Amino acid sequence: MNDINHRAGLIHVLQMAYSGEKAAGLAYNAHWKSLKSPQLQQSIRRIEQEEWDHRQIVGAMLKEINAHPQRWREWMMTAIGTTVGFSCYLIGRFLPMYFAGRLEHGNVKEYDLAADHAEGMGLDEFAAELRRLSLVELQHEQFFLSAISGHALVPYMHKLFGWGLGSLDQIFIPNRSSTST
Repeated sequence: MNDINHRAGLIHVLQMAYSGEKAAGLAYNAHWKSLKSPQLQQSIRRIEQEEWDHRQIVGAMLKEINAHPQRWREWMMTAIGTTVGFSCYLIGRFLPMYFAGRLEHGNVKEYDLAADHAEGMGLDEFAAELRRLSLVELQHEQFFLSAISGHALVPYMHKLFGWGLGSLDQIFIPNRSSTST
């Protein structure tokens, strides 16, 4: 893959991540407020802040490579995040936890792909930071998986959506040792 393809791929993934972090931040803001457990509230509030931090980091990366967020995606993700957040008050605890974990699983892959593109362009600092963001998203996934483990609906949701079964050990991604400092 050449630099032009890596650049296009990196911009695309960063644009998706930038807007996706907005949707996640908005949804998590309502999610933690909808819960009764102070411990869960605190954990999801921390995750919300990490999503806003990721958005700021990704936005700075876009700016540094002379790219911009997509206005239509920003609008769409604002609508999605707000709607999902509102639904947390209506649908109980399990479904928001399940779908948050499944979403975080995708974010791990998204940041790893962005890191691969950054490496292909020789942007080693970007790549290292993107791999760090991926690890944080993996921690989020682990949190949500542990929050739903043992729930009676997990096997059915896994059959429908392909995520949620297995131990926490099974969601660790190999080749992470290169990102430690």
